[in-house]
Amino acid sequence: MNGSVVWFAGDLRLADHPAMQAAVGRGGPVIPAFVWAPDSDAGGASRWWLHQSLTKLAAELEAKGSRLIVRRGPAADVLAEVARECEARTVHWNRRYEPAAAEEERAVEGRLRAEGIEPQSFPGNLLFEPGSILNASGKPFQVFTAFWKACLAAKPPAEPLPAPRRIPAPARWPASLAISDLRLEPTVDWAGGLLETWEPGETGAARQWREFRHKGLSEYAVERNRPDHRGTSRLSPHLHFGEISVRQVWHEAPAGGEYARQIVWREFSYHLLHHFPRTAKEPLRPEFARFPWRMDAKALRAWTRGRTGYPLVDAGMRELWHTGWMHNRVRMLAASFLVKHLLIPWQEGAAWFWDTLVDADLANNTMGWQWTAGCGADAAPYFRIFNPVLQGEKFDPEGAYVRRWVPELASLGNEWIHRPWSAPPLALAEAGITLGQTYPWPIVEHEAARQRALEALATIRTR
Repeated sequence: MNGSVVWFAGDLRLADHPAMQAAVGRGGPVIPAFVWAPDSDAGGASRWWLHQSLTKLAAELEAKGSRLIVRRGPAADVLAEVARECEARTVHWNRRYEPAAAEEERAVEGRLRAEGIEPQSFPGNLLFEPGSILNASGKPFQVFTAFWKACLAAKPPAEPLPAPRRIPAPARWPASLAISDLRLEPTVDWAGGLLETWEPGETGAARQWREFRHKGLSEYAVERNRPDHRGTSRLSPHLHFGEISVRQVWHEAPAGGEYARQIVWREFSYHLLHHFPRTAKEPLRPEFARFPWRMDAKALRAWTRGRTGYPLVDAGMRELWHTGWMHNRVRMLAASFLVKHLLIPWQEGAAWFWDTLVDADLANNTMGWQWTAGCGADAAPYFRIFNPVLQGEKFDPEGAYVRRWVPELASLGNEWIHRPWSAPPLALAEAGITLGQTYPWPIVEHEAARQRALEALATIRTR
């Protein structure tokens, strides 16, 4: 048959897909394949999104005269098997950069070569390949501003490629599982909020990006910190699943602008994880291995359920549970509250986000948590401990975000919405609030928690 297998390992789209473009350009039939590893550690929200995205990708392929072959098992074994069945000479894919993904791709390459099949991988997930942006000493950057400047000075990323008009099909298709056979969707329907919030797939990604470009991009620098406004692109899950090309976003966003800068933060995260793979579980700064963390199961549960007694933190955690997403400003606050107010290890928070975020991205999740904890690259100053009340008053001044996600506080006046424990009894009664019953008292007092965190941080600075 002398065709090519295209392994959809991460980029679930057809536009600007270098592996697909190369396979079609090579000539001969093209067999798109997705392989689900039974031991995948993907979180619940990610699995839900993946099911929807694969379904949309399969439909897009059908419209191009092709189809998606779905198999389950170790990728090296399955891809070699599909290639043999189709008499394909090559297997193409877009590279991924997480430690486990890179290891899997090395195993695939070795197995294919042993079978006499040519592996071909392509850059498709990032603007710059890890290792291509280094400092003057040839070492990876650990400060974002320097990395950002180096990216701007580097050769620009290639222009995005168009989607193929038609994808040549084989005379006979190999056997395939149904996407539903992978059992990615939850057996208990907790995903109603995800379904009403998102449109997974390449078409949904294109619509989301188009709407943001037309309505929000010009105000992004001003609006991006306001959770009560729709000021962010909400493109993160689409980028995570590769439903839209980061190169397309880069070339269509204002050059050097604030949104481009945020895209490079994503890039920075991937480069850091590539160079320091241990940071998925361990602090980049080794002295933080001595940090006196506390395990408090009751406090951790209150945080995950949005019952800390701090309205902006609780609003964020409830938005996450309902939609699989949380505004970035509130992510920083919620993470800071866990690791600094409660002294619970950042790995616990990262694990919760991994399971509940539809954009659960190992590189971004890891860097975000390490930045907040103060143990990562370009980390926040150790003494920066967000005050949940002040953050609420500054970034949700009318309380609209809190009222949406913490409805039991909806009738409380603006003066008290971010600190209901300070409200006069009459104001609480008129709002129908009984602290400790309809809404919790704060599980820690801010100033006492701040002082405890500073003392804990001082122990590792003085050793």
